[in-house]
Amino acid sequence: MVAFRVTRVGTTPFDGQKPGTSGLRKKVKVFTQPHYLQNFVQATFNALGSDKVKGATLVISGDGRYFSKDAIQIITKMAAANGVRRVWVGQHGLMSTPAVSAVVRDRVGANGSKANGAFILTASHNPGGPHEDFGVKYNMENGGPAPEGVTNKIYENTTTIKEYLIAEGLPDADISKTGVSSFEGPDGKFDVDVFDSTIDYVKLMKSIFDFPSIQKLLSSPKFGFCYDALHGVAGYYAKRIFVEELGGKESSLLNCVPKEDFGGGHPDPNLTYAKELVARMGLSKSHSEPNPPEFGAAADGDADRNMILGKRFFVTPSDSVAIIAANAVEAIPYFSGGLKGVARSMPTSAALDVVAKSLNLKFYEVPTGWKFFGNLMDAGMCSICGEESFGTGSDHIREKDGVWAVLAWLSILANKNKDNLGGEKLVSVEDIVRQHWATYGRHYYTRYDYENVDAAGAKELMAHLVKLQSSLDEVNNDDTLTDSDDSPSRGVKFASKAKTTEGSQIGSGSMDLMLEKLLEWVELWGDSSQEQGEASDGRRIKAIIASCPKYKQDKKKGDMYLVTWEGEPLHRASWLMDKDFRCTKARIIKGIHSDVSSVVHGDEFEYKDPVDSSISKHQGIRYLFEDGSRLVFRLSGTGSEGATIRVYIEQYEKDPSKIGRDSQEALAPLVEVAIKLSKMQEFTGRSAPTVIT
Repeated sequence: MVAFRVTRVGTTPFDGQKPGTSGLRKKVKVFTQPHYLQNFVQATFNALGSDKVKGATLVISGDGRYFSKDAIQIITKMAAANGVRRVWVGQHGLMSTPAVSAVVRDRVGANGSKANGAFILTASHNPGGPHEDFGVKYNMENGGPAPEGVTNKIYENTTTIKEYLIAEGLPDADISKTGVSSFEGPDGKFDVDVFDSTIDYVKLMKSIFDFPSIQKLLSSPKFGFCYDALHGVAGYYAKRIFVEELGGKESSLLNCVPKEDFGGGHPDPNLTYAKELVARMGLSKSHSEPNPPEFGAAADGDADRNMILGKRFFVTPSDSVAIIAANAVEAIPYFSGGLKGVARSMPTSAALDVVAKSLNLKFYEVPTGWKFFGNLMDAGMCSICGEESFGTGSDHIREKDGVWAVLAWLSILANKNKDNLGGEKLVSVEDIVRQHWATYGRHYYTRYDYENVDAAGAKELMAHLVKLQSSLDEVNNDDTLTDSDDSPSRGVKFASKAKTTEGSQIGSGSMDLMLEKLLEWVELWGDSSQEQGEASDGRRIKAIIASCPKYKQDKKKGDMYLVTWEGEPLHRASWLMDKDFRCTKARIIKGIHSDVSSVVHGDEFEYKDPVDSSISKHQGIRYLFEDGSRLVFRLSGTGSEGATIRVYIEQYEKDPSKIGRDSQEALAPLVEVAIKLSKMQEFTGRSAPTVIT
């Protein structure tokens, strides 16, 4: 038996090793710096503590992207040096993120061992290759991502690390074939167990879904099926499940050979990057497919995300999770006893909320990040959950699960067509979605992604939106500007008290107002001052741009306001007493698009976990409208460099006669509001988003 020794290697901290919502993601050139990966791994071991590490069983695998095989060897040697008893590695280093979660939760080793956690090597839907992205995240013994308490501790450790431990004399493990290799170290025996991870995952899926009913659907000559793995690790499972278990045709699989660079593509399952599938399903603007399949789906690099398509029809992720929840009890055996509750991430549309209310289910709205769902599931409070970023899952594991979502949809289709496989026309994906809209209403929804924008500009944009919300409180709350019950302005909502760039009121206590300050303020606040009104002499007021509260002079007493007039230049602004004019309700959005509903609330989403009472702040900026529409702005933590601004636009429609519109057409006014309200082009230099979903 080969023996190894433990070496302590001196090192110094690297800046920026703070894990995001799904671990640490950087360019390969960053991860391949001497000591960089080792620092982060040792910081993780230190955060877990020796009592959790020594004697443990850990999973080490990933989506197969470039640098994964080298990283597996490095982490394996560090695990041995830190006293880990054994590591489990997927054959060829391949294991999807949901499969890792399943293995951690359910696999039992030959000697009765159970996994205590996992290092997952993935950057999810980000590109791979020598010049692209790599990532590492740690999952806990429940199979879910490390909670914030652990990731914060990991980050703290990266800022003070002075050394890491690594095994010298331990040969590289042969991960190309299954089997157990044993070695001897200072703490005793150390095993490397290489295994076929599809076995455990397939077993789990067969315990959840009715495979024979899905097999009948796939065998129908009327049902065409297409699955695109985008050269990610999902292809490793697709052939085993869809072809070998369910009898589908191998020709129905696209890009199902895992590649280190994902075939040069971007493994993100959306309408922009899954071009081949989109064309096959008849949704390409440049290519007309004469006979698309009935059902199509795509996966991302590590197989935890999914996109669902029907024949010439796109299902939004927000609708997808709502439809799965609405049909789960009837169509999926695992849920036949009922649902414990449902949950969605805050930016995801409220389609799931409506289903939960209708079915009397417990409902939870959480920040972006699957670990928040995990807490609810561990407490037995949630069965099905999802997020708008193409993530859907259930309490069978503690990660989102792309293949699970595809099987859920196939189960629903099989159930809807169980008595119709011999009929003239099958119930289609589009039929199911439109029936859902007719029952629950439609949430028109789109997401604009501005990728790799300047980080400083992105932060300024978010700060601008937060600052604007202080004006929204004045615009949209029932504040009055006088205590007099008979004042003409009683109950009137005004635009915003004018402010200088320093934040002080213009003209406060004085009638002096310098034109340059006025112009400075108007330039700063722009449309936020817009308000329609009428003076006592009939002239139309365009905007209130300054205030002089509690003014007293020459028998005049009260609040005085500087107003501009419709059709008049700025320098013809006039001071009026509050009793000399009335204004309609002032809405910040009305200055951008008059037919958009009024904003009733603006905030930064904050979440208090109902399980452990932990609080997560600054989870996205929200603007909520009277008619149920929403605008949400977030800085994404999943990129490896720069910043990604995500803008979520949602409008709820209950009128059955209005649920069939084109989504982008229906949302066009709200999209315009979002772009102008945020000053997107001014802060980022972008005139258009990178991706529209």
